[in-house]
Amino acid sequence: MYPLVSELAADGVPVVVSCRVLGLARQPYYRWLEQPITDEQLDEAWLANAIFDAHRDDPEFGYRFLADEVRRADHVVTDRVVWRICRDHGWWSRFGKPKARKGSKPGTPAHDDLVRRDFTASAPNELWLTDLTDLTEHWTREGKLYVCAIKDVYSNRIVGWAIDSRMKARLVVAAIEMAVARRDGDVAGCILHSDRGSQFRARKVHRTLAHHGLVGSMGQVGSAGDNAAMESFFALLQKNVLDRRTWTTRDELRIEIVTWIERTYHRRRRQTRLGRMTPIEYEMIMTPQTATAA
Repeated sequence: MYPLVSELAADGVPVVVSCRVLGLARQPYYRWLEQPITDEQLDEAWLANAIFDAHRDDPEFGYRFLADEVRRADHVVTDRVVWRICRDHGWWSRFGKPKARKGSKPGTPAHDDLVRRDFTASAPNELWLTDLTDLTEHWTREGKLYVCAIKDVYSNRIVGWAIDSRMKARLVVAAIEMAVARRDGDVAGCILHSDRGSQFRARKVHRTLAHHGLVGSMGQVGSAGDNAAMESFFALLQKNVLDRRTWTTRDELRIEIVTWIERTYHRRRRQTRLGRMTPIEYEMIMTPQTATAA
């Protein structure tokens, strides 16, 4: 307010009147008039100038590195003061300050855990498990490849799978669509259980579940046991396919994964839980109407 009093005085308004109207004391105003800028403000201005010079020379430096630089220039200052000045002026490290996302919408809520580690089902299409974890990630010379798979707990059959070079929500949607098609669309009320990965919480995945009448379920954060039955499948995939040798192209690895799932895992690998039968044999014997042509 003191500059306003000074401007009004220059226009002929008495200082007494201005201070009375603005609720100011006159003595502090006269002290400010003798010294508009304090020594502390002047010192901070010189410090800010030194910080800006260091930031301009090295934009990748954070405030701690900038504090080291200005201290070398004989400024006595703490890291906290340098951080405050950088914050006030918006001088952030080129790599350290996250960009604000304008207009972003809140994410979809996670589903409740409807399974609670009870990986059993009395009939097909009661409980499906799905996952897309680091176990499904493997390097080829062309880059990474990701697999999303859906397993029917009743027979341990992989009813849906999708393979892509990017870990996006569309990978989960493609696996769900394949599973629904293989079960002839008769999946309403089936629980689809996963972890809380961002791909499974995507809006397009939620829309796909609602469209087919599937019920979402998710385990707790950081609890691998909540989806252990699905992770055991990926452990087999890792051991029997991914780790056997190096892979040149994505197509080469994709063909090998599909061949192992459809030929070896479904039709040749007998499982103790299924009475030493394969998933296809178990479905053909226990529920012939769910079996598809070989």
